[in-house]
Amino acid sequence: MSGDAARGLHCLVTGATGYIGGRLVPELLAEGHRVRCLARSPAALRDHPWAGDAEVVQGDVADAGAVRAALRGVDVAYYLVHALGTGRGFEETDRRAARTFGEQARAAGVRRIVFLGALTPAGVPEGQLSPHLRSRAEVARILLSSGVPTTVLRAAVIIGSGSASFEMLRYLTERLPVMVTPRWVHTRIQPIAVRDVLRALVGSAGMPPEVNRAFDIGGPDVLTYREMMRRYAAVAGLPPRLIVPVPVLTPRLSSHWVGLVTPVPRSLARPLVESLRYEVVCHEDDIMRRVSFPPGAPLDFDTAVSLALQRVRDAQVTTRWSSASVPGAPSDPLPTDPDWAGGSLYTDRRDLSVDASPEALWRVIEGIGGENGWYSFPLAWAVRGWLDRLVGGVGLRRGRRDAERLRVGDSLDFWRVEEIEPGRLLRLRAEMRLPGLAWLEMSAEPGERGGSRYRQRALFHPRGLLGHAYWWGVSPFHAVVFGGMARNVARAAAKGAPAGGEERAAPR
Repeated sequence: MSGDAARGLHCLVTGATGYIGGRLVPELLAEGHRVRCLARSPAALRDHPWAGDAEVVQGDVADAGAVRAALRGVDVAYYLVHALGTGRGFEETDRRAARTFGEQARAAGVRRIVFLGALTPAGVPEGQLSPHLRSRAEVARILLSSGVPTTVLRAAVIIGSGSASFEMLRYLTERLPVMVTPRWVHTRIQPIAVRDVLRALVGSAGMPPEVNRAFDIGGPDVLTYREMMRRYAAVAGLPPRLIVPVPVLTPRLSSHWVGLVTPVPRSLARPLVESLRYEVVCHEDDIMRRVSFPPGAPLDFDTAVSLALQRVRDAQVTTRWSSASVPGAPSDPLPTDPDWAGGSLYTDRRDLSVDASPEALWRVIEGIGGENGWYSFPLAWAVRGWLDRLVGGVGLRRGRRDAERLRVGDSLDFWRVEEIEPGRLLRLRAEMRLPGLAWLEMSAEPGERGGSRYRQRALFHPRGLLGHAYWWGVSPFHAVVFGGMARNVARAAAKGAPAGGEERAAPR
């Protein structure tokens, strides 16, 4: 076997609830492999689109018995776990888990272990590395000496929505138009797109048994962290960032600073920041001769960032994660990503029981806007429309094409119909002038004890510091505007009110 020639292998994926593992499983399934996942909390995987196609077993990689059972009948074992962010002692935890896994893999007759590690700087003794990089290097060494042919893939910063390194870059750049930064912003880094990492992981399953080594993996660009922030801003459509490096910020102070500015936990930010002190650049590209990559791979930094931002840019805001019928792109967020992954997406939710049938509720939902108004605080909607026109927006003057029916693409005052599922869901995307992207979503569902359930979500993805300030500036009015809207929609459905009516009509 070599490259991608092997198909139909039985693969074990540890860390399937993590960033890379959750994206690797559907890629392996698409290649025709059978997949078993080892997870401490199997319930955390139930909302994945692929949950019904993979076997999930409960266990911890530090538990020899659980690992032994999970490896039974497995050809290729993916080791994608580490104790980063768990506090002091994570190096010893990683060490013991790796030894247990290597021993059990050898006893089970596993044909290959694949481990995703970290790119380490050349010429720096292991003892002088940050604890994070030192632990990654030690785990790689343990697995390579386990007696099972092992592929170690060593990557620096992974560019994809949900990657801790990428989320730190995202939040720092989006929230701070002016940044006072540590010296490590001048460190050279070779980032790589998550889809290229996944291609290397999948392709490694078919390497011949004589291969037992580490491979450096990276994209075509070598950039300083400062250049990465500036290029991220350009791709995201943000104004140029002013970056002022200062020599006084130690890794510890930097991690406090990152924790203050971003939602990335300090326990995770500190080892990441410590690792950024070192230049991490690939010294070989042998993986390109061992794995078949698609044309155009590896992706450049700007393309990788653009793909990581694509879900929000294309307004692909799903009603429920579990409603997806097929896995998304590897760069998309997953339901088990941390709460801070995926960038800021502010949400106002309203959920009410309605004493009316779902059909009656849907008629009110589909009839919203135009002459029928927005069911709450007409003056607020009118003022928002006037302000939008003052800054060159469309305001409320467009109305609606049809008084009763909507279709995808219809303009609706200063909204656009982005998605409609007749009888169930209406999603509108704002076309007013905003420092970000906004959606309004309304749905009708059968009630548990008769009647119906009205669900309403207003979502806002801020662009830069002004976007965050805008959301918090208008949030005090949400209870009146969105809360009143939900109550009046429910009341209108219960009354069976026809379109129009003084209570809900917005002034024109």
